[in-house]
Amino acid sequence: QVRLVESGGGSVQAGGSLRLSCDVSGFTGREYCLAWSRQAPGKGREVVAALDSWDSEYYTNSVNGRFTISNDNTEFAVDLQMNNLKPQDTAMYYCALRAPRPCFRDDYAILERYGTWGQGTQVTVSS
Repeated sequence: QVRLVESGGGSVQAGGSLRLSCDVSGFTGREYCLAWSRQAPGKGREVVAALDSWDSEYYTNSVNGRFTISNDNTEFAVDLQMNNLKPQDTAMYYCALRAPRPCFRDDYAILERYGTWGQGTQVTVSS
């Protein structure tokens, strides 16, 4: 059974940084797309970044240049480095996995394509 566990959330002031980690266990496939998504209070969930087994990276416009998604090659873990955080980045952050299809620019942001989700980690950015 595939399991995703997020960690690294917390509270920071605007301009600060946080690093989230998504630990993946139970996955034995070769191709995948793993996304970081977020849901702010009263808003829908959105994908902010995705990384696949080919090391292709995708970012939504609002985080491009500030967030970096990367793969920890020592184990199956995908990190999200978040710099220059803004109050509008405040949300619950979730990682999600889909397989065997890798990420594609025209569908990496479609939430329904992801079959496995973590429990989430809270990020709060104060002004």
